[in-house]
Amino acid sequence: MTDKRKVRKAVFPVAGLGTRFLPATKAVPKEMLTVVDKPIIQYVVDEALEAGIEHFVFVTGRNKHVIEDYFDIHFELEQTLRERSKKAEMTLLAQQLPKAGSVSFTRQQEPLGLGHAVWCAREIVGNEPFALLLPDMIMRGEPGCMKGMIDLYSESGGNIIAVEECEPDQAHKYGIVGVGEKIGDGFRITGMVEKPAKGTAPSNFFINGRYILQPEIFSILENQERGAGNEIQLTDGMLKLLNSQDFAGYVFRGDTYDCGAKDGFILANVAFALERADIRPAVEAQFKALVSKLQ
Repeated sequence: MTDKRKVRKAVFPVAGLGTRFLPATKAVPKEMLTVVDKPIIQYVVDEALEAGIEHFVFVTGRNKHVIEDYFDIHFELEQTLRERSKKAEMTLLAQQLPKAGSVSFTRQQEPLGLGHAVWCAREIVGNEPFALLLPDMIMRGEPGCMKGMIDLYSESGGNIIAVEECEPDQAHKYGIVGVGEKIGDGFRITGMVEKPAKGTAPSNFFINGRYILQPEIFSILENQERGAGNEIQLTDGMLKLLNSQDFAGYVFRGDTYDCGAKDGFILANVAFALERADIRPAVEAQFKALVSKLQ
């Protein structure tokens, strides 16, 4: 692994329809559903910010304009807060707002899969390595997942995929990587397989939705044939890139909440509410009472 150009840009594929959360997502993008008092997408952007990302590229679809509005100034709201001397609320909004010119939006006109969504960002990303963060996944750890990946990238270069361990008998549910020699807080990836048949997985390390990729992936995705689900699959493109470039797996040891699923979304709300000093005293006893009813 030799290419260690700085990772400045991050891609967020937010064009998905969120069908698992209907009817709520008929009018509200799934990325804007709130975990406590922040939308899911804010947690993911915060993770990228912690890692030093400078430019945020959102691949959107129809009815996703709310995300663009969220990362913009709301003049009427801020004027009202100013008139009412709501300084704490004004500070909160200012902390959430990215720097001017650091956010870009592009459209994925057709729902042709994750690989196609990544390809749609090619003109904005250009010829440089980039981070890719799936917006359904909220990750909590020290350091954050993307920060740890950036640290490994500074040592190894090339391409990085974040992975976590699952029970071996559950490996057939995930995209699994093959494990090679140790590199820093990770290892060299020797192969990838999507949902292997039971008993055939090369390891129990599954891909968790965070990537650092070199720009050569774009030319591969441009000519990528459709795979599972009749979609352009990112994993298929990465397998081709693996033939010419090195990949490393970063082992994330924190907590991951799949907020694209109802159970993960509920667990994220409980976990983050209990972390908050201003909320925990009001809800902890009620949570315990609910749990006691299950025993």
